[in-house]
Amino acid sequence: MSNTDFVLAIEDLTVSFDGFKAVDNLTMYIDKNELRVVIGPNGAGKTTVLDLICGKTKSTSGSIKFMNTELTKLSEHEIVRAGVGRKFQTPSIYENLSVYQNLEVSYPKGRGVWGSLFFKRSDAVVSQVKKIADEIMLTNFLDMEAALLSHGQKQWLEIGMLLMQDPELLMLDEPVAGMSAKERDQTADLLNKICKNRSVIVIEHDMEFVKKIAHKVTVLHQGKILAEGAMDKVQEDEKVIEVYLGH
Repeated sequence: MSNTDFVLAIEDLTVSFDGFKAVDNLTMYIDKNELRVVIGPNGAGKTTVLDLICGKTKSTSGSIKFMNTELTKLSEHEIVRAGVGRKFQTPSIYENLSVYQNLEVSYPKGRGVWGSLFFKRSDAVVSQVKKIADEIMLTNFLDMEAALLSHGQKQWLEIGMLLMQDPELLMLDEPVAGMSAKERDQTADLLNKICKNRSVIVIEHDMEFVKKIAHKVTVLHQGKILAEGAMDKVQEDEKVIEVYLGH
């Protein structure tokens, strides 16, 4: 495949585990500054797709091009460095550090906790921390120990830690699971802001939330794309209704 204008171009991607195709000949393109939501029943292959993009799982065949770089050949570490950020379902924040320190240790210059705790707080780091804290609605909590944040705030902090690295592509796995209704609305606002200067892929089950954020929805079923397009169009698709209602 030649060069592409897409931020992410997935073509003919397949991964088999013991003969079972978790992802089956998948082709999907993500535009610059697009917020794509991937939905589908359990076992549809949604998380596996993110695992393949970030290098946690290696594909059996097919191509994943990110900004025209083939990711299937790279290690997880190299994929992060290339500009792909991934948030898993359970937040991985440093509970015993303050919100400020959590953001600070995520700044690319001081990789790793020990390196970061001893590097000089440059103006660049301080201004980036303040900017991101404002985006993730934690400006008033910078001195608070992360363990004391609410569930929703911990999720925002983890998104902030990824934003500190300024990825071109951000992937979030069920970001509003376990959040209050108010936190969900705030998260929708946050994601709508975030995708102004990067592409975002979200896996989500909460359809009300999906409506608030999705530019385009991809429905996966048994490792294949069942439907793709605007939320209202996808919702009326007979095949999608059948898969979700299980008739």
